[in-house]
Amino acid sequence: MKLFRFLLSFAAACGGVIPASAAAAAGATAPAPETSAAREITDLRRELARHDRIYHRESAAEISDAEYDRLRQRLAELERDRTVAASSVETAAVIGDDRTGRFPTRGHRERMLSLDKVYAEPDLRAFHRRVTTALGRGDVAYVIEPKYDGLALSLTYERGELVRALTRGNGREGEEVTANALRIVGLPRKLAGGLVPDVMEVRGEVYVPLATFSEVNAAREAAGEARFATPRNLAAGTLRQADADAVAQRGLRFVAFGVGACEPAAVLPETQRAWPARFQAWGFSAIAETWTARGLDELVRAVAACGRTRGVLPFPTDGAVVKVDALAAQRELGASETAPRWAVAYKFAPEQVETRLLAIRFQVGRTGVLTPVAELVPVSLGGTKIARATLHNLSEITRRDLRIGDTVVLEKAGDVIPAIAGVNRSLRPAEAPPFPRPIACPSCYARVGPGDSDGSIRCPNRECPAQIRRRLEHFASRAAVEIAGLGPVMIETLVAEGWVKEVADLYRLSRAELLTLGHDHAKSVDRLLAAIRQSKQTEVWRVIHGLGLPQVGAAKAKELARQYGTLVAFAEHGASRVPALAEAHYQMLVADLIALGVGSAPPPVEAKWAGKTFALTGTLPTLSRAQVTAKIEAMGGKVSGSVSRNTHYVVAGDDPGTKLERAHKLDLPVIDEAELRRMLDEP
Repeated sequence: MKLFRFLLSFAAACGGVIPASAAAAAGATAPAPETSAAREITDLRRELARHDRIYHRESAAEISDAEYDRLRQRLAELERDRTVAASSVETAAVIGDDRTGRFPTRGHRERMLSLDKVYAEPDLRAFHRRVTTALGRGDVAYVIEPKYDGLALSLTYERGELVRALTRGNGREGEEVTANALRIVGLPRKLAGGLVPDVMEVRGEVYVPLATFSEVNAAREAAGEARFATPRNLAAGTLRQADADAVAQRGLRFVAFGVGACEPAAVLPETQRAWPARFQAWGFSAIAETWTARGLDELVRAVAACGRTRGVLPFPTDGAVVKVDALAAQRELGASETAPRWAVAYKFAPEQVETRLLAIRFQVGRTGVLTPVAELVPVSLGGTKIARATLHNLSEITRRDLRIGDTVVLEKAGDVIPAIAGVNRSLRPAEAPPFPRPIACPSCYARVGPGDSDGSIRCPNRECPAQIRRRLEHFASRAAVEIAGLGPVMIETLVAEGWVKEVADLYRLSRAELLTLGHDHAKSVDRLLAAIRQSKQTEVWRVIHGLGLPQVGAAKAKELARQYGTLVAFAEHGASRVPALAEAHYQMLVADLIALGVGSAPPPVEAKWAGKTFALTGTLPTLSRAQVTAKIEAMGGKVSGSVSRNTHYVVAGDDPGTKLERAHKLDLPVIDEAELRRMLDEP
């Protein structure tokens, strides 16, 4: 038995013994030497269409933006050389088609185009030449804006009221996501100020601030869930959630930067540089910093200046957008089938560095998914020391044909997360074999399954120590029941000793048992046991969230708690909303927790703020935003990310933002922390 375990352990450490297919490198897009240009064009179109589908419709990506852009550039070069006309399919792919089929579709009043992209100064100079030639003058003024990396959205306002929110779709029609859009910060339901058009399509970007992106990924990692690869993936995936509360919970933002159809057009400003002030007057978040330039030399310098700011901006950006300033000139230049001729996106080259791949380890999540992680020779990238990079799933290893000892090209995906962008095969060791598929879990040695449709593989053993640790970390986290003192080291000990195999076992721990770890730990043991006892009184939604049910995040857990009221009612009837609850191990777990008195806190006696909406702005003296939100929700109220006429109170602290200005314009009640405490009957 020990020999069997050793062999399985060795196989798991090596990644298993099933050889990768010789076709593993088929994901590489470069053609064989004998492939004709026509065949390469066909292959590139097919490859790009697949990446477009994954990126636009599944809110994911197999390759970095820079790698995708290189494929697109190569296709454009081949088509120019062979004068190959792009079909309507390829034209749609350039614009992208983000329709998923999960939402109804509606047509745009005016086409929602993409932007042509340039990658170097010669390309920028060529753009300037085209503009000046078409306008017949060289003294052209430009506005340069940072390019937000998110999801394009079009908002239709009629007589100042928001009536519809559409994704870009295929440029002519998009998916309606109005209910979710209403939960986005910086997106007003009603336009403020004067000069409001009768009908207007406001174009902008939905994005996630970098700080929020880090927080969401940290919480997912603690819960044993896969991290989002980029802020854009998080924004796009969240906006398409069936649960609108998730949009507010994940802190999506909207920034306005353009207009589609507008009636009457006379209310529009005459220059691009005037747009930010106009958007802010209407109640939108607008681009805070822009650059202006006149002529080619100033344009080149302004784009470079924009590029120097990308490391300090609080939002994800992957380039600069150059726009002709005068709207009259924009109209004169017009548009092609896919993009305006008066604007271009200058894509910044990602910082890259080469390093050596030392090993590929597999981490086990709380649901058993094995996530490969590349162990690298430490190297500096973007001012950060990088020694590891997530590989997402086994398919990525196969597609890139990664091998131990390879020299890999490392870059930051979206300037945020380190990712392997390629392999320098010229430096590959001659003896490096293809990476084998793992056959056993590295934690419990159980044989892993054949793999899911998304390429992930998982350990089927629910009693796997790694899975147990991850489930405990999630259950005890601040996002769930919050057990102070139950950190990774203590959890490791409890699992290793065999005292805890499921979260309910936490409530069976005894002082005598824990003191066997050493009597010098008596105080910390007493504090831990007190925290465990205290967690029994937590709100029901926290317990539901802590169960780790598939597709049940914090927002969904709150909704379920409001619907069922008690953990008993949820256990009896919740399977109609959450099918996984009907599974035997979840039924046994919930029954166990109920018997142990967990989730016994009664629902709020007085929901006196039911139907009331609060907005928060600035920093309060003693309470965090999470604490204020919890207090308001405990009284039946809701916290919104934006201020509108439907807001009942605005809670303001130090350094308030534009929400406070908006509140004053709408004549809404503004209260401070002291007033909030008085309303809560707190000292």
